[in-house]
Amino acid sequence: MDITEIPLALIDEDSAQPRYQFDEEALQELMQSIEELGLLSPIKVRSTGDGRYKIIYGNRRYKACQTLGKSSIPCIISQATNETDIYLEQIAENLTREGFSPIEEAEAFHKLLNDPKFSCSTKFLSSKLGKPESYIKNKCELLKFGNAVKKLIVSGTEIRKDKLTEDQLLPLKDLALEHRDPLALIVARDELPVSDVKRIARLFKDSTLSSSTKDKLLYKSGRDLLETWYVYEQNKAERAKPAPEKAKPAAAKPAEKKAAEAAAPSDAQSITPVLAAAVPHIRAQAAETTPLELERQLQQLLDALPPHSPLPSEALQGYSDITELERASFHSGVELLITNLERHLAEWKQVREFITVKGK
Repeated sequence: MDITEIPLALIDEDSAQPRYQFDEEALQELMQSIEELGLLSPIKVRSTGDGRYKIIYGNRRYKACQTLGKSSIPCIISQATNETDIYLEQIAENLTREGFSPIEEAEAFHKLLNDPKFSCSTKFLSSKLGKPESYIKNKCELLKFGNAVKKLIVSGTEIRKDKLTEDQLLPLKDLALEHRDPLALIVARDELPVSDVKRIARLFKDSTLSSSTKDKLLYKSGRDLLETWYVYEQNKAERAKPAPEKAKPAAAKPAEKKAAEAAAPSDAQSITPVLAAAVPHIRAQAAETTPLELERQLQQLLDALPPHSPLPSEALQGYSDITELERASFHSGVELLITNLERHLAEWKQVREFITVKGK
């Protein structure tokens, strides 16, 4: 491998090369290393046929030497002329370098797949770059997001505030455009782990939720979205439970009926078993619900609900002063509270009706 010292004045950068983002701090560190140790690795260039050269890879080293005022730089002169081979070599080299961002990768893959100058297949790129086809496809999925999201995407898997990893974004890639980017920004702001992002994505993919409801959910924090998912899944599971079949009592023989009537307790004593029979679907929550268990559920509700007192007028007046974001979040919470209270109310009204009928 021949290395030639070429004047910097005869070398041009390749504006079409896949890497264009250069971290200023890393560039300063490279300059310091070159000053102390010299350039340890040559750059690679190709001749443009007019006595000048264009960089294939090594832009950062070229910039560092240029900033330091160097007059020349050691180069490897490539004989490659095929544009596809040169671009693939640039990608392959950058994949081994720190700082090649996922978006730069995605844009490079997209260019090779869709630019008529290249028109490569995913299978071809996979074989040339030694990357699985799924790796290339997932990188290209990142291009679905808007610029505000793309700026936050970083390499690696570490969850950082106001940054996004590829693993965090991929669960959101198939969501509607109006939900995808806002959710991605919430994920970045609240540092949500991938498992939580997947749950929230499932909530937004649920076709039974209206688009307007999903719009309101975007005003919630990541933690509140996760809580909404848990409650929604729990309620959905409850609705999916089959209604228990009522067992038909066998006709009692006259002698058995008299014995049962003689042994029957008074109304006051029979309230507990009456409650146990009143709401059959509560019994479905456990293998065998006892009267005491139903009474325990009643006591839990009574303990959890504070005595009613009218809301102060100042509280309602202050509601008009909160921001639109806070108002949407508050409204969603009120809807959730009312829905749960109405379900509890419907169940315990059945209990009351059953007791009233039995008491007559």
